[in-house]
Amino acid sequence: MGYIRAEEILPAPIIELIQQYADGTNIYIPRKQENRQAWGAKTAYKCELQSRNQLIYMDYLAGMTVYELAESYYLSPKSIQRIIRQKKLSCQSELT
Repeated sequence: MGYIRAEEILPAPIIELIQQYADGTNIYIPRKQENRQAWGAKTAYKCELQSRNQLIYMDYLAGMTVYELAESYYLSPKSIQRIIRQKKLSCQSELT
């Protein structure tokens, strides 16, 4: 996230008002609720993780152990267990 100088986008009266509350400090101005995006919406990383997790689950179903999967995918055994648990739950919810 880059910073923009207030003088570049805000009128002087607004800057003076903000200075009354936060003179010389950095502040974060959140997006409007209607402009917010979900995590991973700007990149394909979320899809990559979903694909990787599907492969992990398929390897698990094919007989690989949690420790073999952890070593193969460079993740902790706890992360592998979490992924398997989430995939099991999502498969169960799809069946109902």
